[in-house]
Amino acid sequence: MGNKMKLSFAILLLSTIWVGFTVINTPPEAEISNGLLDVRLYLPDPEIGYYRASRFDWSGVISSLKFEGHEYFGQWFEKYDPKINDAIMGPVDEFGPLGYEEADPGETFVKIGVGGLRKVEEKGYRFMFTYDITNPGKWTVSSFKDRIEFTHVLQDDTGYAYRYTKTVSLVEGKPQMLLSYRLKNTGTKTINTTTYNHHFFVLDGEPTGPNIQFRFPAEVHMNTSEEGNSRGFDTLADMEAGVLKFNRKLDKGEQVYSPGLQGFGNSPKDHQFSLENTKTGAGVRVKGDKALEKMVFWANPSAYCAEPYIRLSLLPGETVTYQNEYTFYTRDPGRK
Repeated sequence: MGNKMKLSFAILLLSTIWVGFTVINTPPEAEISNGLLDVRLYLPDPEIGYYRASRFDWSGVISSLKFEGHEYFGQWFEKYDPKINDAIMGPVDEFGPLGYEEADPGETFVKIGVGGLRKVEEKGYRFMFTYDITNPGKWTVSSFKDRIEFTHVLQDDTGYAYRYTKTVSLVEGKPQMLLSYRLKNTGTKTINTTTYNHHFFVLDGEPTGPNIQFRFPAEVHMNTSEEGNSRGFDTLADMEAGVLKFNRKLDKGEQVYSPGLQGFGNSPKDHQFSLENTKTGAGVRVKGDKALEKMVFWANPSAYCAEPYIRLSLLPGETVTYQNEYTFYTRDPGRK
């Protein structure tokens, strides 16, 4: 075999190995559509999944949702690593930790949608810290043309156990997406936790600034008694009659934050908000069917997030269901 032939063979062999490596290690994905909405999702996988950190529920990670040429989600963070807690996209959920307080360092506590986590020596739970996963449970994914169903089953030595199902479905003939949840307590301990959706909206790639506008029920306002815990209101953003506007584009490192917008009632009908990019006309209305515990708000220069919290309390054997509805729309840019 001549030198040129040997070189060509070596290059072909290396290319084959590299292609195989890339395919094998590509995070699993799925696409669903109802003819109006086109959605791409990453699927949970403890070995090669796009997201493998300990903060957010691994299911329903939407990297892209398109409607009439508009994009509603996407990468908003600078650095990606599957073990970075915020390296995630789309309307993702987080559950509060179970059994953290009673666990000693080295022992296990649980986060729904993630699994059993090892506690470390620290003053308190840190959502930005990536804990070692001691028990990943078992994920099952069922994919259809217009919906995808994720089920996570966990049986942990702590006494916490559950069967958690989250379904992302697209409504036939409508620009609507439903996130439907079912949680059954299959353990021996009561599950008492909060859950919320962080959302991480990025409408048409628009940075946080005057072109992004949120609308809440008219009675909603900032709680002035919590100004010490909030950031950016009355400087970077203002809120009047339920409308939240940004005064200018946020610079790197700046944030707008409220630990809880005030004025929401205790009825499920108050669990709602809308968001619009007034420059491109892309908008979305969000409704939940459970009463709010609180509505947190957070934005950085590239993502803007209303975070509706609800409370879940389940005795052993009990099941709870709930649902969030997203209606996407467009209108002429600049229209009031």
